[in-house]
Amino acid sequence: MPDHKQIQAQVQGEGGAPRSGWAAQAGAFLAVAFLAAGVCGALQPATGIPPEVLQLTQLGPALAVAAVALLWPGRIRDRLAGTLPARGGGPAGHEGRTPARGGGLADREARMPARGGGLARREARIPAGRRAALLLTPALITALCAGGALLTSGSLPVTSPQALAHPLALLVTAQLLGACAEEIGWRCYLQPLLRTRFGPVTASVLVGTAWGLWHVPVLAQAPAYAAGFLAATIAMSVILGLALERVRSNRLLLAGGFHTLVNLGMLFVTDETSPATAPMVVFGAACLAAAIPWTVSARRAQAAPDRITAATAHGPR
Repeated sequence: MPDHKQIQAQVQGEGGAPRSGWAAQAGAFLAVAFLAAGVCGALQPATGIPPEVLQLTQLGPALAVAAVALLWPGRIRDRLAGTLPARGGGPAGHEGRTPARGGGLADREARMPARGGGLARREARIPAGRRAALLLTPALITALCAGGALLTSGSLPVTSPQALAHPLALLVTAQLLGACAEEIGWRCYLQPLLRTRFGPVTASVLVGTAWGLWHVPVLAQAPAYAAGFLAATIAMSVILGLALERVRSNRLLLAGGFHTLVNLGMLFVTDETSPATAPMVVFGAACLAAAIPWTVSARRAQAAPDRITAATAHGPR
């Protein structure tokens, strides 16, 4: 019989792939992401694309995914599973379950009927509920930033869409494209890769740290400014990592949508171009506060017994 680690690997969607090599894959991804972002940033002036519309550095993670796909072509499909909408229109409840090769434990779990249909239907609704909560969280972060600005400075730097130098539709579209170029690397590739080795919170913190350090110019600001920004990236990474846990479709659009909404909130409600320390510290604190309900909810979910454990708790030993 398979041991606990083998079962855990199947349920987490590792597909039976050996754990060896995860560090090399993560290292290669990060090296290319940093290098490609620097090159794209240097080429930005020659392209004529205004940075306020689209920063070409955001293409770095997407280019890094392309690089690791060339280096490890046999694993990239598993790593990017769930990035795009699911094919086929299967049952809604199957979205939160990962099929195992050869009809393993996850496949058997998907076929297990729940008595009265109660637990199975509740499990099917969990990913949908997390989606809605994920896309509402940027509004909470923006509101907390606004409240923090009023408390610290007594004013709120609101930017009117009419005051922007470019059409709002163009900005929103470019923000979404840039966010998706980042998120296909951070949340669709690196997060699932680290999940084969670490738990969801640890993997999210590691991704958030790398994401924050990847914004190299931020590190040249005042220490408090950099600390606030790093706190924000780690907190947002935890939110995204927990929200996307066991979600097996549209991961890119969900992560990119969250990223875009946060960026737009910073654009219209805070002065994101200012090097002032206080707004960034407030932003970091707002993201940390928004992450608290997600971590509490995740702990409660871990404390609740899963369906297989509950069904076999009183069975033969």
